[in-house]
Amino acid sequence: MPAVTRQLSLKGRALRLLGQREHSRAELLRKLAPHEEEAGQLQRVLDELQAKGFIRDERVAESVLHRRAARLGAGRIRQELQAKGLAADIVAQAMDQLRGTEVERAREVWRRKFGELPQDAAARGKQSRFLAARGFGGETIRRVLGGSGDED
Repeated sequence: MPAVTRQLSLKGRALRLLGQREHSRAELLRKLAPHEEEAGQLQRVLDELQAKGFIRDERVAESVLHRRAARLGAGRIRQELQAKGLAADIVAQAMDQLRGTEVERAREVWRRKFGELPQDAAARGKQSRFLAARGFGGETIRRVLGGSGDED
């Protein structure tokens, strides 16, 4: 059976990307720009998909929170949302959702990796850097490494 190479339309490419995961308009614009054949064509396609509800930045933010919140702190998640080109108000809303669970999530990430409090300064530094690299803030790290898991 001969292989048939068929060029996908911009709309087809966009729908394929959206079928894999949620994408923001800015992400789609960046990914599909090389395939645009005439000026304004991509904007029209994205406008149509957005009008039909296929592209919604709020869903993109929810998707990122759902996939990443269990492993990352608010700092890293904020960075990811901003990199996706989401509006500042959507990013702020997402950060508000995370604020209440930050220490609890950091404790769980720490517990899975280490499980016991550091016994010396070197171990404390290692554990602190681990949590900081995942986007948890200094105060959250101090609370996690500070002692009992009951305080909040």
